Amino acid sequence: MTSGGDMRKWVSVAIAAGLFFGGASGAVAAGWHRLDLTTKGAAFAGEYAWEPKNKNHGGFHFRGYLQDSVAGDGHNVYILARVEAYPFSRYNGVQRRKDVHLDEILYDGAALYSSTADIRVCRDRGSLRPDNCSPTRFFRR
Repeated sequence: MTSGGDMRKWVSVAIAAGLFFGGASGAVAAGWHRLDLTTKGAAFAGEYAWEPKNKNHGGFHFRGYLQDSVAGDGHNVYILARVEAYPFSRYNGVQRRKDVHLDEILYDGAALYSSTADIRVCRDRGSLRPDNCSPTRFFRR
């Protein structure tokens, strides 16, 4: 038969183990995921993650390389991204530069964390022709 002190120790160990493994599984679920977007003349190769609600406003975090895949065509490339129902934010590349590193966090300042995000990559073809964009990718927390 175990004493009351031994039983309390075992309960404390069990609770600590549960908290540790519960936190570890939460960290895995909030990890980085591959994100590849392509359209004629533009590409984005990177990754995304949802920040926890107590870090960076619980935002949608993406990072990687924006690529002008046809550098000699005279057109720039850009990313359009947004969270919730806000307007898209534009992140420009550099014309005739193969890769531009982006590391951006988008969040809803009025909420504890953002729960939806949309992103696409585009090639800016000037004012007379419409830009061509990849299909929009939709994400839900």
